[in-house]
This record gives sequence, C-alpha cells and structure tokens, in this order.
Amino acid sequence: MNALLKSATVVDSKSDFHNQNVDILIENGIITKISKRISNPKNYREIKLDNLHVSQGWFDSSVSFGEPGFEERETIANGLDTAAKSGFTSVLLNANTNPVLDSNADIAFVLAKANNHAVNLKPIGALTKDSASQDLAELFDMHSAGAVAFYDYKKPVSNPNLLKIALLYASNFDGLVMSFPQESKISGLGVMNEHINSTKLGLKGNPSLAEELQVARDIFLLEYTEGKLHIPTISTAKSVELIREAKAKKLDVTCSVALHNICFTDEKLTDFDTNFKVLPPLRTQTDVDALIEGLKDGTIDMVTTDHNPIDIEHKKVEFDLAAYGTIGLETALGALQSVFSTKKAISILTKGKSRFGIEDNVIAEGQKANLTLFNPDATYTFSKKDIHSTSKNSCFLDTKLKGKAYGIIANKKIKIQ
Repeated sequence: MNALLKSATVVDSKSDFHNQNVDILIENGIITKISKRISNPKNYREIKLDNLHVSQGWFDSSVSFGEPGFEERETIANGLDTAAKSGFTSVLLNANTNPVLDSNADIAFVLAKANNHAVNLKPIGALTKDSASQDLAELFDMHSAGAVAFYDYKKPVSNPNLLKIALLYASNFDGLVMSFPQESKISGLGVMNEHINSTKLGLKGNPSLAEELQVARDIFLLEYTEGKLHIPTISTAKSVELIREAKAKKLDVTCSVALHNICFTDEKLTDFDTNFKVLPPLRTQTDVDALIEGLKDGTIDMVTTDHNPIDIEHKKVEFDLAAYGTIGLETALGALQSVFSTKKAISILTKGKSRFGIEDNVIAEGQKANLTLFNPDATYTFSKKDIHSTSKNSCFLDTKLKGKAYGIIANKKIKIQ
C-alpha cells in the first residue's frame, strides 16, 4: 500500500512534526518521508481532504459487534468497517456474544473473522464460563490464542473469592482481569440513576452505592492478590476517588469511562428515550464533573465509546423492558470535542493501548503508518444517515457535533469514507 497525504496537520505530541502542516509519503505501509512538500513521481494515490488532520490511530477498549449469535445487531465485518470509517485503528471486542467467547476456539474464530482488515481487532475473553460467574473460563488457553483481557461484559463477578482466584491465577501469565463495577443486590431492578429524576419519572433507581461498593471490594481484592485489574466504565464521583487512592498506593489498577457518561446526565431521560438507557446509568452533573476531572488528572486512564449495537426489537419498547446500550464509534471525536479541546480529545482517543499490549506508532519517518485522518472543525447535526452500524441506537442522534473522522490508514490498507 502506497499513498501520499497532502497538506496534513499532524496532531501527535510525541512527533517532531506536531502541529506542523506537512506532506506524508507512505510506501508499503511505512512512513518513508515527511516534509513541507513532497512530489509524486511514482504516481502514488494522493489523498487530499478538506482541513486534513492526522494523528496516531485511535483506540477503543470496549466494543460489541454481536457476532456470533447476534448478527442482526452487527457482524464483525460491518463492525470493523464502522470502526475504520469512525477513525479507529484498534478495538477490543467484548465477549458480548451468544455463545460468549470463553474458549481458545472462540477467540480463534473472531480473530479469523477479523483477519486481513485495516482495523486491529483484539478479543476480550469471558472471565467465567458462559459469563455466569460460577467457574473460571479457560483463561490461559484464551490468552495463548490471543485474548488480551478477561471480562464478563456488564455482568458483575458476584463471588469475591472467584475474583480473588482469577487475579491470582492470571498473574502467572501477566493476564489482565476486568471486573464490572456493580453490586447487583444493591442495584436490584434499577433502570436509571437513583436520584431526584428517578423519583420524578417513577422509574426504579440504580444507586451510586451499587457501583462504589463493588469498586471498593475489587480494590481490596487487588491489594490482597497483588494482581492486575482493569475496572471498565466507572460512572460516579466516589469511584473516581477510590481509584485515585488505589493508584496512590501503587496498585496495578486502571479504569475507563464511557463517553456518554461524560456527555450526558440523567436529565436526558425525561422523554423516556431508550437510547439513553445505558449501563452504568447516566448520573448527575456532580458525577460528570468528577469524571472529567479524573480524565484531566490521569486517574481515569481511557475513554471508551462502549459501542453496543442493539436491534430495534429490543430498543423500541417501554423503558423498563428495553435493552441497555448505545452505539458510539461514529460520534467519538465530535462528542469528546463537546467537552475537551482537539488536542486533549486526540490524546484521549489514542490512550490506553499499552495496557492491552498494543503498540503505539509515532508519526515519524521509518514508523508503521497507523494513522487516523479527521477534520476537527467539521460541524453537523448527527443523524441516522451518519450511522454506519447495522443498529441505529445512538444516544447522540440529533446532537450538534464538531469534528468528524475521514477514516484510517493502517495494516497496509486505506479505509476512507
């Protein structure tokens, strides 16, 4: 794959060309030259796009595509195409499938499906068999097959001894355990944040306490086992505080926050729009402010779109019965830029790879071309025509956004909208 990017502004604080407008020559998937102006005697494909900006490839630590079992929601092929058009060069695939990914054969299956694509797919294996929180899954076998972490997607590990054993066992091969932060006996049948708005709307509440108890428990277990833990999609101010304290103790813990949890509050539920029914639920402005501060000071390690396609039969129903989840890949840059500057947004979109063993590729001569192409100033109202996913359950529908991806150059391939 050969290409010449023309008049591209580099956004990469680790690059010598940061903030410079340059041409970038790519030959056989390698950046061979970066200069103010580069001629094209070999007649390579020239890429000229309006207000073109280039960064290191974006990364998402939590996506669901459905296949196998829920292909009507999203196949791996279409999911990866959606990720590419949305600017992502690497994604972690959840075991949110039927059957769940809990064996080396399951991991091999999804890797084979993703083979030879521009987007680098890394599977997360289930932590327990069938994600039933009863018995540990084949962790080492899945690790050997290519799983980068172990997680029962959106299902808490109810048995603390099971999580203790998982942390101890995985440490033998430097495995990363993930634990969903929710105490189910406290959350009960809650479908939104337990606060003033849940009372006003007459919906059962899921209190912050349910998350914070689980985070505190898991941190105690981590300290005891000296293991390696990632806590996905925290949503409360107290959770940020607990993880900040754990990091101060030098515990090997990281965490993420879902993009919608820093963009919206539970005020959005007044119309009972099921696209805003997510897990963990949208919280209060106090929580949102704490999450944003946690991103600024490094307590929260990464942001995920938590992309979770849900078919219309499971979304267009009454709120109590609707499935949890929203898609988010297509709106990542625009949503982040509603909260942060372009520089900070790109920094967030490129963070977290090393935690899962994915290499960074600085924009420099001699480096692999692993690039995201985007226009940070494109303004538009997000609508269904902007959705590449099979499912259309986006909580950002009809939202005014600034910033849009053109596509990616990665794995010796060009994927541009």
